[in-house]
Amino acid sequence: MTIAMGLEALDAAEPVLSDTEMYRLGLEASTGGEDGVFDLITAHKWFNLAAMQGNLEARTYRAELAKEMTAEEIAEAQRLAREYLATHRARAN
Repeated sequence: MTIAMGLEALDAAEPVLSDTEMYRLGLEASTGGEDGVFDLITAHKWFNLAAMQGNLEARTYRAELAKEMTAEEIAEAQRLAREYLATHRARAN
């Protein structure tokens, strides 16, 4: 991979959501949102990402969810969070 290819990939990447946006996505996934289907793995992913940005409420919710999840589910949520970070870039100020 050349530097030019890396810059192209960065330019094409979507901006990272804010901690508040991630927290809200976590809440929606953990409560079923509009469709009524809840997804603990997706919720953990969003809470984890929001917590990484300093959202204290997300850290608390992530810990509570983890108590209801298997080690495999937590590992999958963490993998999805890493995947998100690999395909998104920090927002420009």
